[in-house]
Amino acid sequence: MKCPKCGATSGGKFCSECGTALGKQVCSTCGAALSGSAKFCHACGAPAAGGAAAAARADGIPWFLVGGAVIVVLVVVAIVQLKPGATVPPPVPAAAQLSEPVDLSQLSPREAADRLFDRVMISREAGKLDSAAFFAPMALRAYGMLDGLDPDARFHMGLLEVAAGNPDGADAQADTLAQTVPTHLYAFMLRADAARARGDTSAARRADQAFLEHYAAETAANRPEYGPHSTWLGTYRDGIR
Repeated sequence: MKCPKCGATSGGKFCSECGTALGKQVCSTCGAALSGSAKFCHACGAPAAGGAAAAARADGIPWFLVGGAVIVVLVVVAIVQLKPGATVPPPVPAAAQLSEPVDLSQLSPREAADRLFDRVMISREAGKLDSAAFFAPMALRAYGMLDGLDPDARFHMGLLEVAAGNPDGADAQADTLAQTVPTHLYAFMLRADAARARGDTSAARRADQAFLEHYAAETAANRPEYGPHSTWLGTYRDGIR
């Protein structure tokens, strides 16, 4: 029979020229009969075997995760464009589970960006580095669309840059923080994280030592951005002593 993709005449179940499935296939969701080249079911819309689902898994990311990520980005873009004055719900806890259902349309632009940050950090801490790297650019884009970036947002962006495989971006955020407060703890943490990502243990150790030297004075300054991560700062200090 004639291959629906390349036009070559082939026998058997697959095209001998391009490998396209020949004949009919069956939808795994509703059982409808599909053509060999179908990517989606004409009856229920589910991805056909070997079509869109396989393409989305090419980089090791499940197709439903890719689709969900696209929806997240679209929602973030939409809510950033909302007029000021919208009702802002309570902040989303940083320890929220990835599977917890969240209506992003009810979050402020900053909260939506923080939600993406949480997803990346949870994946990174769980060792799911491919997932962290996949979502990190989306979170960075969400922060980049905000009207202003406070030190806490810049700290988040620096960590996201490392997760995305760009330690230079983390150093850039650290430099920006240090321009205002040369002894800012977030700057030392970002420099140490970026150095570890490069495999530069000496630079990471220097940044950690600077963190320890300035920890007491900085925490005594009661900077508002330290509040959300006060436990994290203490744990980080204890881990490098």
